[in-house]
Amino acid sequence: MDAATFALPATERQIAYARSLALRNQSLLPWEVQQDRRSLSAWIEAQAKLKPADTSHPTSKQVAFAERLALIKRRAVPDECFRDRGLMSKWIDGNR
Repeated sequence: MDAATFALPATERQIAYARSLALRNQSLLPWEVQQDRRSLSAWIEAQAKLKPADTSHPTSKQVAFAERLALIKRRAVPDECFRDRGLMSKWIDGNR
């Protein structure tokens, strides 16, 4: 008998944690990896060591909302707001 016969399925907690790591690191969680407990564990271990993706930029929802506000208020969103989430948030709060 080969090793594939004794492969245990991944647990729900493992899959949930792997998905959160995939979101944090902006990486793909392969379907094949999710099928086996050991391979998912190895994938989680590798992803946990990575630094999270750059989170200083504003989210797409922030940008879309700011652009709608800018259109309504007939003013432009400053360029520096597109590079910093905090500045974008302040600009949105000041222009509601």
